[in-house]
Amino acid sequence: MIYEFEMFGSIEGKARPRMNTRTGRAYTPTKTKLYEYGLRQWFLMNYPNFKPIESRVKVKIIAYFEIPKSTSKKKKAEMLNGNISPTKKPDADNIIKIVLDGMNKFAFKDDTQVTKLEIEKKYDVNPRIYVKIEEY
Repeated sequence: MIYEFEMFGSIEGKARPRMNTRTGRAYTPTKTKLYEYGLRQWFLMNYPNFKPIESRVKVKIIAYFEIPKSTSKKKKAEMLNGNISPTKKPDADNIIKIVLDGMNKFAFKDDTQVTKLEIEKKYDVNPRIYVKIEEY
């Protein structure tokens, strides 16, 4: 079983839980919740009759970052050819966390099933995230 989709828009990483000083409770920041919800919606648009994978899972993530507007034509060409990679936030581990948490109970029953993982950060004209989840 293979699930594969792209979500267009800027890349968000998983933010640290915040503490409500009044109640003393931890909560997930709204931007993180909305991004995870967006990932689920893109997944559901592509796979409305999904069945969570029950065995081990392999995940491939490619995060395409927007090229900064002030970039020269020469550098822009290098970025599009893959010679220059984004070394900016969000970090790769935070991208992984937000994708796995977003797909939890949808593409797979639990993110503990993920035993193989590949992530890459690239530049592109259209910012988006590509996710491929497969049983192996």
